[in-house]
Amino acid sequence: MNETTAPAGTDPLGAPVVRLEGRAKVTGTARYAAEHTQPDRACARPVGATVARGRVTALHRDEALAVPGVIAVLGHDNAPRLRRGDDATLHLLQDDRVPHRGWYVALVVAETPEAAREGAAAVRVEYAEEPHDVILTADHPGLYTPEKANGGHPALREHGDFPAAYEAAQVRVDATYTLGALHNHPMEPHASTAWWQDGRLTAYDSSQGSTAVRDALAALFGLPEDRVAVVSEHVGGGFGSKGTPRPPVVLAALAALHTGRPVTCALPRRHLPAVTGHRAPTVQRVRIGAGRDGRIGALAHEVATHTSTVREFVEQAAVPSRVMYTSPSSRTLHRVAALDVPSPSWMRAPGETPGMYALESAMDELAVATGLDPVELRLRNDPAAEPDSGLPFSSRHLAECLREGADRFGWQPRDPRPATRRQGDLLLGTGVAAATYPVLIAPSRATAFAAPDGGYEVRVNATDIGTGARTVLAQIAAHALRVPLERVRLELGDSRLPAAPVAGGSSGTASWGSAVHKACSQLCERLEEHGGRLPPEGMSVTADTEQETARGSRYARHAFGATFAEVAVDTVTGEVRLRRLLGVYAAGRILNPRTARSQFIGGMTMGAGMALCEGSTTDPRFGDFAEPDLASYHVATCADVPGVEAYWLDEADEHLNPMGGKGVGEIGIVGTAAAVGNAVHHATGVRLRELPLTPDRLLPRLERAGLRPSAVAA
Repeated sequence: MNETTAPAGTDPLGAPVVRLEGRAKVTGTARYAAEHTQPDRACARPVGATVARGRVTALHRDEALAVPGVIAVLGHDNAPRLRRGDDATLHLLQDDRVPHRGWYVALVVAETPEAAREGAAAVRVEYAEEPHDVILTADHPGLYTPEKANGGHPALREHGDFPAAYEAAQVRVDATYTLGALHNHPMEPHASTAWWQDGRLTAYDSSQGSTAVRDALAALFGLPEDRVAVVSEHVGGGFGSKGTPRPPVVLAALAALHTGRPVTCALPRRHLPAVTGHRAPTVQRVRIGAGRDGRIGALAHEVATHTSTVREFVEQAAVPSRVMYTSPSSRTLHRVAALDVPSPSWMRAPGETPGMYALESAMDELAVATGLDPVELRLRNDPAAEPDSGLPFSSRHLAECLREGADRFGWQPRDPRPATRRQGDLLLGTGVAAATYPVLIAPSRATAFAAPDGGYEVRVNATDIGTGARTVLAQIAAHALRVPLERVRLELGDSRLPAAPVAGGSSGTASWGSAVHKACSQLCERLEEHGGRLPPEGMSVTADTEQETARGSRYARHAFGATFAEVAVDTVTGEVRLRRLLGVYAAGRILNPRTARSQFIGGMTMGAGMALCEGSTTDPRFGDFAEPDLASYHVATCADVPGVEAYWLDEADEHLNPMGGKGVGEIGIVGTAAAVGNAVHHATGVRLRELPLTPDRLLPRLERAGLRPSAVAA
């Protein structure tokens, strides 16, 4: 097979085509937001507040302005005025309020990044500090029930009589799982380059959706949308942190307006936890009541989380419990406290990732309590329809994922007794967890153009954040046009192209791809009407999917999966090492096996990091996250996942979209942390209900359980 195309005469959709932009990325010719330099470009460095709550009383600029190369120091007293937009996190340098530590209170503009950094360090700010509250607890007095959680989900859902059903259950599990904040840390920093010309604003922005950024800038600066252009052609990851407009693009535009010069604002990594969102901490209580046969009759999943005082965001961690297992009586509740913390936001599979960690850990505890195999327990509670809505599933092949995963992993024969497999000082164990993620789709537009030279151009404002979207969209176009892939050229990542939704919620390919498929199919029809003959100027068709997406669905549409893990726990050091990780997924038609496998494995690796090393501590005294960079916030590396395998079912589902795909960007992370945690319990008999599973947490429990070697213990 040619490395970029499918064999001649075959359908390009479904072929393992390599990334079309791969060569540009590895040779360095793909340019990112901070690399779009303009003549006379200046550089900006923001200054974050050093108090957790209060007001700025004085901003001393003299020392900063004395630094060679510093052009200006912006603060709330001299920055250009912004209009109020929908997102208060973007209303920057407009007043003296400090809602959390790290909130930007000044911006230094200089000739070079080095001068900007030195100038920012020289800015002195005085504050009127106020008492702050940054610590979430399950009984925090500020907890309230919001109207909705993220994604528009009702905060509370109840079916049947949970208290009575739980009290009557023969087997009961009642456990609380605690997760600290997590941070996205994409490879490319959040950055933007902006300039003004003749009253028009242009920005190159590291974003997951330049249409949304354009709309936000137009509202903030009081401009018609056609006078703002935002380009996000190449983006080096986001994981949700670039899913909404972020401070760099607003700061760059403010500085460019103030100085009359192009300005680049690239955030240092240590700033990201305070200003680009985070996965909010959660305290989750899960109660399951079942018969001795493991069949669930009562299920409650109650979540406490935090939001900021700037903007409400409620992690929808209880929502997966409305999807996964049969339960005649259930209660799923979200409560939130507005604290003096940075605003939380999306992080890969928000809601599902922390929620399924808690639910799937509780399911493992139920398996132990009933004496059932964990795979069999899940099979016994596989529902025929979605438990919360009662809608039939468009397709649900969780059982097949569990069975195939068990076969591939070598799950049986498995001794269910914990702490029985030992290799010297190592204890070995295996664990399993299920995964789910909703099928989401949003309206999109696309244009297909037949050029006189026999080629085709497809234009859509999709954003490829490293997932391979550029490649898959070209495959969809070639499939709909019935032409070889090399005859298709794709334009994306520019707000001047047909409008498209953000790259998020595993919805990109479904949303953009549906519009591309429709435009290309209609172009084919028009060409056939003209006998295949083109006018000299070519032929163009623009299509949108507003009508199709507005209809909704009579089905509950979800992807499912099963993750299996094997770990080795060192009883001397308390270190947990992942030996094997295997996932099997049912995610509709796989449109490109090469890029899909990359997404599955990437998600699983991220889930392993969540389980074993990613941890963030909120400092109660200073009000900030104590691990702001990659020296202290540890993410998984290749050495941490020596054996990771991803497989999928050949799932046909006619109730999705023209391509038949469900989205693969997030399902891989969802069940992984629970699978690893369950494997650690199987290895040791010790049940930890707080992540990450680090030696400081594990060693005391191993000590109390008598599992450490006597010489070390002595």
